[in-house]
Amino acid sequence: MEKKRIAVLANLKKNAPKLPGMPLDQWDDLDSEKTVNAIVEAIRVGGHECEFLEGDVTLVDTLRKYRPDLCFNICEGHFGDAREAQVPAILEMLRIPYTGSKVLTLALTLDKPMTKRVLTYHDLPTPPFQVFEDADETMSPELQFPLFVKPSREGTGIGVSEKSIVNNEKELKIQIQEILTKYQQPALVERYVEGREITVGVIGNLKPPAARRLPDDEESPRIQAGLTFLPPLEVDLTPFQCSDVVYSNRLKVDLADQLNYICPAPLEEDMVQELNWYTAAVFRVTGALDVARVDFRLDQSDHWKPYVLEINPLPGLSPGVSDLVIEAAALGISHTELVNLILNTAMRRYGMIQ
Repeated sequence: MEKKRIAVLANLKKNAPKLPGMPLDQWDDLDSEKTVNAIVEAIRVGGHECEFLEGDVTLVDTLRKYRPDLCFNICEGHFGDAREAQVPAILEMLRIPYTGSKVLTLALTLDKPMTKRVLTYHDLPTPPFQVFEDADETMSPELQFPLFVKPSREGTGIGVSEKSIVNNEKELKIQIQEILTKYQQPALVERYVEGREITVGVIGNLKPPAARRLPDDEESPRIQAGLTFLPPLEVDLTPFQCSDVVYSNRLKVDLADQLNYICPAPLEEDMVQELNWYTAAVFRVTGALDVARVDFRLDQSDHWKPYVLEINPLPGLSPGVSDLVIEAAALGISHTELVNLILNTAMRRYGMIQ
């Protein structure tokens, strides 16, 4: 393989802006130096030249100076409703290839309500929901307690805790107001699906033709060609049931190295195939590329029916900790191999390799 010049684009926690009044978990979805260094080293092991560039306002200048052949993008961004789409927009303006999904997909999927509207349009199962911009708004008759409340545009479980599950109108209003005040964005309220939380990672790209829609005929072939599904992962919350019944920010960040990750999750083969199909469908209708992770809840009150919670087209790549890394390890794929698999998938999409 021809040696390429690769720039790893990320937002380091240590470089994030610190402004008065910011929530303590404001930058929990940004990356550590350990993660970024591991990705850079993995790409070098893969035979390429590689450097890290911070994905902030300095990027236009540093890109022109470094002149990469392709960027490995994991930027979360700092500010704005579509912050994950900002760096890809710069790259497209400069005509520089990059890994992962493009501008529209990253803007869409960061906005959980907009994503759920797309899923609903395509008849993909997602819990009934309502968006609140005011705590005193009237609750839709479609919603019934218990409900789950979270910020509309955050990742890494930011704004999610045991208080996110509300059982009455008083608790609902308190939690909505907490989101509105603390995170300065609308609150997403959806039916709480009690059951198991499963996540499925996927690498690759759907082979054409694959329009950004699903066929109307249920008997049509399920288009999955070109995608590699990683084993489903389940987080065992049993040791934390006294304080956490959800995969909260506290668990994802503070206690990530203490969690018991079950991978492959103990599921019947038919369920695994169903989850893979839904993963491919969500990947397809949101226009995702190269890599993604789709999160599900299996409803214990309805024969473990799967509900799509969200898709993350910028899944974490922290060695030994991130869901995607653990799923890959279950197939014997090391962190270094995973990074290069994603890189090669993007290079193949751009015609840089066969």
